[in-house]
Amino acid sequence: MPHLTEPEARFRTSFLAAMAEYRALGHGGPDDESTAGVCLREYGDSWHDPAVFDEFVARFRTPFGPRSLLGYDVPCSTFWYVDGDTYLARIAVRHRLTSYWLEVGGHIGYDVRPSARRRGHATGMLRTALPLAAKLGIDPALVTCDRTNTPSRKVIEACGGRLEDERDGVLRYWVPTSAG
Repeated sequence: MPHLTEPEARFRTSFLAAMAEYRALGHGGPDDESTAGVCLREYGDSWHDPAVFDEFVARFRTPFGPRSLLGYDVPCSTFWYVDGDTYLARIAVRHRLTSYWLEVGGHIGYDVRPSARRRGHATGMLRTALPLAAKLGIDPALVTCDRTNTPSRKVIEACGGRLEDERDGVLRYWVPTSAG
Protein backbone atom coordinates (compact mmCIF):
# COMPACT_ATOMS: atom_id res chain seq x y z
CA MET A 1 0.00 0.00 0.00
CA PRO A 2 1.57 3.35 -0.99
CA HIS A 3 2.32 5.70 1.89
CA LEU A 4 4.34 8.79 2.80
CA THR A 5 7.67 8.38 4.56
CA GLU A 6 10.68 10.50 5.24
CA PRO A 7 13.40 10.03 2.62
CA GLU A 8 15.47 6.93 3.43
CA ALA A 9 18.60 5.37 1.96
CA ARG A 10 16.83 2.01 1.54
CA PHE A 11 14.97 3.46 -1.46
CA ARG A 12 18.21 4.31 -3.31
CA THR A 13 17.91 1.76 -6.12
CA SER A 14 14.33 2.70 -6.90
CA PHE A 15 15.03 6.43 -6.51
CA LEU A 16 17.93 6.18 -8.98
CA ALA A 17 15.67 4.41 -11.46
CA ALA A 18 13.12 7.22 -11.06
CA MET A 19 15.82 9.85 -11.67
CA ALA A 20 16.86 7.99 -14.83
CA GLU A 21 13.22 8.24 -15.99
CA TYR A 22 13.24 12.00 -15.35
CA ARG A 23 16.55 12.36 -17.20
CA ALA A 24 15.12 10.42 -20.15
CA LEU A 25 12.34 13.04 -20.34
CA GLY A 26 14.93 15.81 -20.53
CA HIS A 27 15.12 16.87 -16.88
CA GLY A 28 18.40 18.09 -15.47
CA GLY A 29 19.31 20.69 -18.08
CA PRO A 30 20.59 24.14 -17.14
CA ASP A 31 17.16 25.77 -17.41
CA ASP A 32 15.24 23.03 -15.56
CA GLU A 33 14.22 24.44 -12.18
CA SER A 34 12.06 21.44 -11.23
CA THR A 35 13.09 19.56 -8.12
CA ALA A 36 14.17 16.58 -10.21
CA GLY A 37 16.15 18.85 -12.52
CA VAL A 38 17.99 20.63 -9.71
CA CYS A 39 18.77 17.34 -7.96
CA LEU A 40 20.04 15.77 -11.19
CA ARG A 41 22.36 18.70 -11.83
CA GLU A 42 23.64 18.75 -8.25
CA TYR A 43 24.17 15.01 -7.81
CA GLY A 44 24.05 13.39 -11.26
CA ASP A 45 25.90 10.11 -11.20
CA SER A 46 27.38 10.68 -7.74
CA TRP A 47 24.20 9.24 -6.21
CA HIS A 48 25.52 5.78 -7.07
CA ASP A 49 27.99 6.18 -4.19
CA PRO A 50 26.00 5.08 -1.11
CA ALA A 51 27.74 7.67 1.08
CA VAL A 52 26.72 10.48 -1.28
CA PHE A 53 23.15 9.20 -1.36
CA ASP A 54 23.09 9.04 2.45
CA GLU A 55 24.19 12.70 2.56
CA PHE A 56 21.51 13.62 -0.01
CA VAL A 57 18.80 11.88 2.03
CA ALA A 58 20.00 13.54 5.24
CA ARG A 59 19.54 16.98 3.62
CA PHE A 60 15.86 16.24 3.07
CA ARG A 61 15.17 14.85 6.53
CA THR A 62 15.27 18.26 8.22
CA PRO A 63 13.01 21.24 7.53
CA PHE A 64 15.99 23.39 6.53
CA GLY A 65 17.96 20.69 4.71
CA PRO A 66 17.13 21.37 1.07
CA ARG A 67 17.65 25.10 1.50
CA SER A 68 21.06 25.23 -0.20
CA LEU A 69 20.14 22.64 -2.80
CA LEU A 70 16.79 24.04 -3.92
CA GLY A 71 17.14 27.62 -2.77
CA TYR A 72 14.18 27.39 -0.38
CA ASP A 73 13.96 30.44 1.85
CA VAL A 74 11.40 28.86 4.18
CA PRO A 75 11.35 25.65 6.23
CA CYS A 76 10.17 22.72 4.13
CA SER A 77 9.26 19.12 4.99
CA THR A 78 9.90 16.62 2.21
CA PHE A 79 8.27 13.20 2.06
CA TRP A 80 8.59 10.33 -0.38
CA TYR A 81 5.57 8.34 -1.50
CA VAL A 82 6.58 4.69 -1.62
CA ASP A 83 5.12 1.24 -2.04
CA GLY A 84 7.28 -1.40 -0.37
CA ASP A 85 10.81 -0.50 -1.44
CA THR A 86 9.63 1.32 -4.56
CA TYR A 87 9.96 5.10 -4.76
CA LEU A 88 6.90 6.53 -6.51
CA ALA A 89 6.89 10.26 -5.86
CA ARG A 90 7.94 13.24 -3.76
CA ILE A 91 5.93 15.91 -2.00
CA ALA A 92 7.21 19.02 -0.24
CA VAL A 93 5.26 21.05 2.31
CA ARG A 94 6.61 24.57 2.73
CA HIS A 95 5.80 25.74 6.25
CA ARG A 96 5.04 29.32 5.26
CA LEU A 97 4.82 31.51 2.18
CA THR A 98 7.04 34.33 1.03
CA SER A 99 5.95 36.66 -1.75
CA TYR A 100 7.61 34.28 -4.25
CA TRP A 101 5.88 31.14 -2.95
CA LEU A 102 2.58 33.02 -2.79
CA GLU A 103 2.85 33.76 -6.52
CA VAL A 104 4.41 30.61 -7.92
CA GLY A 105 4.98 27.53 -5.78
CA GLY A 106 2.48 27.60 -2.94
CA HIS A 107 2.68 25.58 0.26
CA ILE A 108 2.81 22.18 -1.45
CA GLY A 109 4.73 20.93 -4.47
CA TYR A 110 4.90 17.39 -5.75
CA ASP A 111 5.99 15.18 -8.63
CA VAL A 112 5.39 11.56 -9.57
CA ARG A 113 8.01 9.49 -11.37
CA PRO A 114 7.06 9.00 -15.03
CA SER A 115 6.46 5.23 -14.84
CA ALA A 116 4.04 5.66 -11.90
CA ARG A 117 1.85 8.38 -13.41
CA ARG A 118 -1.86 8.09 -14.15
CA ARG A 119 -2.43 5.61 -11.32
CA GLY A 120 -3.85 7.96 -8.69
CA HIS A 121 -0.60 8.34 -6.78
CA ALA A 122 -0.55 12.15 -6.91
CA THR A 123 -4.10 12.38 -5.57
CA GLY A 124 -3.40 9.85 -2.82
CA MET A 125 -0.17 11.55 -1.88
CA LEU A 126 -1.68 15.04 -1.74
CA ARG A 127 -4.65 13.79 0.32
CA THR A 128 -2.22 12.19 2.76
CA ALA A 129 -0.07 15.31 3.01
CA LEU A 130 -2.93 17.73 3.70
CA PRO A 131 -3.34 16.70 7.38
CA LEU A 132 0.44 17.08 7.80
CA ALA A 133 0.10 20.65 6.53
CA ALA A 134 -2.78 21.21 8.98
CA LYS A 135 -0.50 20.12 11.85
CA LEU A 136 1.89 22.89 10.77
CA GLY A 137 -0.94 25.41 11.08
CA ILE A 138 -1.55 25.66 7.34
CA ASP A 139 -5.25 25.82 6.44
CA PRO A 140 -5.98 26.21 3.66
CA ALA A 141 -2.86 25.33 1.65
CA LEU A 142 -1.94 27.08 -1.56
CA VAL A 143 -1.19 24.55 -4.30
CA THR A 144 -0.28 25.71 -7.78
CA CYS A 145 0.23 24.22 -11.22
CA ASP A 146 0.91 25.44 -14.71
CA ARG A 147 -2.21 26.21 -16.72
CA THR A 148 -1.20 23.49 -19.22
CA ASN A 149 -0.74 20.79 -16.54
CA THR A 150 -4.20 19.21 -16.74
CA PRO A 151 -3.30 16.11 -14.67
CA SER A 152 -2.09 18.25 -11.76
CA ARG A 153 -5.12 20.52 -12.02
CA LYS A 154 -7.37 17.46 -11.71
CA VAL A 155 -5.42 16.22 -8.68
CA ILE A 156 -5.75 19.56 -6.90
CA GLU A 157 -9.47 19.80 -7.67
CA ALA A 158 -10.06 16.18 -6.56
CA CYS A 159 -8.54 17.15 -3.20
CA GLY A 160 -10.96 20.05 -2.78
CA GLY A 161 -8.89 22.81 -4.34
CA ARG A 162 -10.75 26.03 -5.15
CA LEU A 163 -9.28 28.09 -7.97
CA GLU A 164 -8.47 31.62 -6.84
CA ASP A 165 -6.89 32.93 -10.03
CA GLU A 166 -4.25 32.53 -12.74
CA ARG A 167 -1.03 34.52 -12.69
CA ASP A 168 1.41 34.37 -15.60
CA GLY A 169 0.17 30.92 -16.64
CA VAL A 170 0.13 29.53 -13.07
CA LEU A 171 -3.19 28.40 -11.58
CA ARG A 172 -3.47 29.12 -7.85
CA TYR A 173 -5.72 26.87 -5.76
CA TRP A 174 -6.57 26.96 -2.05
CA VAL A 175 -7.03 23.46 -0.65
CA PRO A 176 -8.53 22.80 2.81
CA THR A 177 -6.16 20.80 4.99
CA SER A 178 -8.58 19.79 7.72
CA ALA A 179 -12.15 18.54 7.80
CA GLY A 180 -13.21 21.34 10.14
